[in-house]
Amino acid sequence: MTHPEAPAVQTCRLIESHGMPLARVVPGDGPVVAVALHAGHLLRPESEAHIALDEATRLREEDPATARMAPRGIATIEVLRSRFEVDLNRPRFRAVYLGPADTWGLDVYRDELPDAADRVSREVYDHFYAEAFRVLSRVADACDRFVVFDLHSYNHRRDGAGAPAASEAVNPEINLGTGRLDRTRWAPVVDAFKSTMRDAGFDCRENVKFRGGHFAQWVADTFPANGAVLAIEFKKTYMDEWSGTVDDAAVQRNRQALERAVTAVSEVLSSIA
Repeated sequence: MTHPEAPAVQTCRLIESHGMPLARVVPGDGPVVAVALHAGHLLRPESEAHIALDEATRLREEDPATARMAPRGIATIEVLRSRFEVDLNRPRFRAVYLGPADTWGLDVYRDELPDAADRVSREVYDHFYAEAFRVLSRVADACDRFVVFDLHSYNHRRDGAGAPAASEAVNPEINLGTGRLDRTRWAPVVDAFKSTMRDAGFDCRENVKFRGGHFAQWVADTFPANGAVLAIEFKKTYMDEWSGTVDDAAVQRNRQALERAVTAVSEVLSSIA
């Protein structure tokens, strides 16, 4: 279904891996790219057969609607596979969950995941990173320096649907993770993003809960002269994390603020040495 705020015509490429959709790549212009690593909910049948979690529990730990927050007009990678098949924001050796220690105490599997299923999931991981390299290399060739909006969300009502929300003191509306970039060099970008989001009325703070994951580190290592990742975690005030119901107006507010941030970040990129 096309969301009300989506453009009428949108050309995109569907990337497949092992017979199923892996990611949707939307073309765009400019030096800012959006990536939604945990937006997906699909599972390969070989993985799903061994997963004990119901769909509602999986959805609660995924990042629904984050791809819909991606600003219009910029290149966007929307991952369609669930993090419970392969977590693309972790190093390859940790990308397939092994047990509760990897998954916030959840018993993910009903039985042991076969080696063959594990191996294929890691091949899916490799397919994604090969595609990400192609997309970002094209942006680097066209624009030299670039910034990735690494879009995520996080839960703040883990004690239950009827329990009080987690303290706002340590749960900002937007947690901006900058722990994987050269903070001094990219300061104009970080400051422009934070200022824009605060002007839009968001409580945006840096590295309060999350500092950025493996994808941000991979970009820093792979494009050391060109690329910076802003790991953007929206608190799930834009949805009910227990029912899964998404507030479309809140998603649109997030996207519109990010669109303004694209302009602000793009304007300061030329100042980066």
